[in-house]
Amino acid sequence: MAVWAVGDIQGCYDSFQKLLKKIEFNPKRDTLWLAGDLVNRGDKSLEVLEYLYSIKKSIKVVLGNHDIALIASYYGVKKSNPTIEPILKSPNTKRLIDWLRHQPFLVWDKKLNYIMSHAGISPQFDFKMAVKYASSIENKLQSSNSKSWLNNMLKTGSDIFDNKSSELDRDRYILSSFTRMRFCYDDGRLDFYQKGKPSNSKINKGLKPWFDCPTRRSIGLRVIFGHWSTLGYFYNGDVLALDTGCIWGRELTGARLDTKEPKIIQVKCDKS
Repeated sequence: MAVWAVGDIQGCYDSFQKLLKKIEFNPKRDTLWLAGDLVNRGDKSLEVLEYLYSIKKSIKVVLGNHDIALIASYYGVKKSNPTIEPILKSPNTKRLIDWLRHQPFLVWDKKLNYIMSHAGISPQFDFKMAVKYASSIENKLQSSNSKSWLNNMLKTGSDIFDNKSSELDRDRYILSSFTRMRFCYDDGRLDFYQKGKPSNSKINKGLKPWFDCPTRRSIGLRVIFGHWSTLGYFYNGDVLALDTGCIWGRELTGARLDTKEPKIIQVKCDKS
């Protein structure tokens, strides 16, 4: 029984299957943790979702920003694009979207000593806060009012968490921190616009990776995340970054979690 975490697939179904073959994944025996952004940009997003739905009892998924964009497109509150149109035109659309929007933003296993979210965990959140706030937006995404809630989430929000702000502003921050953050400032304010890798020029502007924030609260578990293809694979004993840019023709990465240290397996991807 092996437990593997896989970085952003983004519709690269063939590369995903190649990785599963390489790690000898067996859904009857093993478990997959998927770091979000299952769809979009790649040309086989529908095939990815259909396959994951078929093995749903053997996987743990967290939602990424591209998964949220798909759900918003299904509701008509965001424009679609050619790579997700096959999903929206599928006879199984409702079943797949309902399954997707019932996936969490945060999963963890204390025995494995890992916690996973698509973009990471806000420096302002400790473990209990992360669990509480992830649950709060999961409930809203899964509710009968999810369309209206998502429509409000697409508006610009705050870059710092404030319990005194409105509920919608808090939700925008929570959703953005779990699905879109990369850089932050020393006081914990997040920057949702920088997409490049860490550099001296960004450091000179006061920007650093969220996991290097000097005021970051303790989580107590190693954090798995994706979302940051320009950062690529990164592991420092505290955080494990797995988005290695498959969609850009680089690699798709899997990390075995039920070992003392993560065992890394990669496959070369064809640009989709």
